[in-house]
Amino acid sequence: MLEFMKSLPFLLGSLVLSVGSSWGQQAAPADPVVLTVGSEKITQSMFQEIISSLPAQQQAQLTSPEARRSLAEQVAELKVMAQEARARKLDQSPAVKAKAELQMDQILANAVYQQLTAGDPDDAALRAYYAAHKQDWDEVKARHILIRMQGSRVPVREGHKELTDEQALAKAKEVRAKIVAGAKFEDQAKIESDDTGSGDNGGDLGTFGAGQMVPEFDEVVFKAPIGQVTEPIKTAYGYHLILVEERKSKPFEEARADIEQKIRPEMGQKAIDGLKAKTPIVYDDKYFGKPGDLPPAK
Repeated sequence: MLEFMKSLPFLLGSLVLSVGSSWGQQAAPADPVVLTVGSEKITQSMFQEIISSLPAQQQAQLTSPEARRSLAEQVAELKVMAQEARARKLDQSPAVKAKAELQMDQILANAVYQQLTAGDPDDAALRAYYAAHKQDWDEVKARHILIRMQGSRVPVREGHKELTDEQALAKAKEVRAKIVAGAKFEDQAKIESDDTGSGDNGGDLGTFGAGQMVPEFDEVVFKAPIGQVTEPIKTAYGYHLILVEERKSKPFEEARADIEQKIRPEMGQKAIDGLKAKTPIVYDDKYFGKPGDLPPAK
């Protein structure tokens, strides 16, 4: 019972919101009653609304009649208790009324938020976002050689010895000097890199975007000249030699889906701000304090 109430905290409110005045009316032949609890009747479509209000993972578990019956038993138990609460006039309690009103407000707010963020964002807005955050769509193709030191997050490679920080830096510089002198980067990666995953492939890291590597690595790889081996870059893994082979920006059409996902919360907040701007809101400064008097958020 408690688990059910946790997973469906606003079940009754969401049902009232979804079925409106049809609750308790006689069902049409095409929408038969599937559950009766006292004087309350729940039709097939109303029960489907209950299922639809659940998270997708729980919905996927309700495909069989047995699973739906288990949910129906929980709904019946909840409604029996709610009916008893009304019989005891608990629904008239100021505390219960206040909580119920707040819960319904949350349900309604969520419903209107879904409407405010529904539909496809304006193409011009998407392109403007793309232009303003163009660095987010940068991609780089690179190779690296990792020389680990004591305390590294990667294990010592078989056949290699533990190096101090100073020894690792010296070895990284030595390997770089060989490459600058003409040795192939790929060959040195296979021989020397402690990142065996990429080392066996000549240090190849493939193509990746900003934020996919540790910050120290990111800071260099998106600025380093193409085709030139960087100086040793230290991270928690060790010292890296990086060879950038290609750098490009993902085209707008390829980034469009990601932008839509990013921009929807902004659309919602902008709409909310618009609603707040046209709605009189007055705070009692004596009770809440003035904004400037409040301590800074930690």
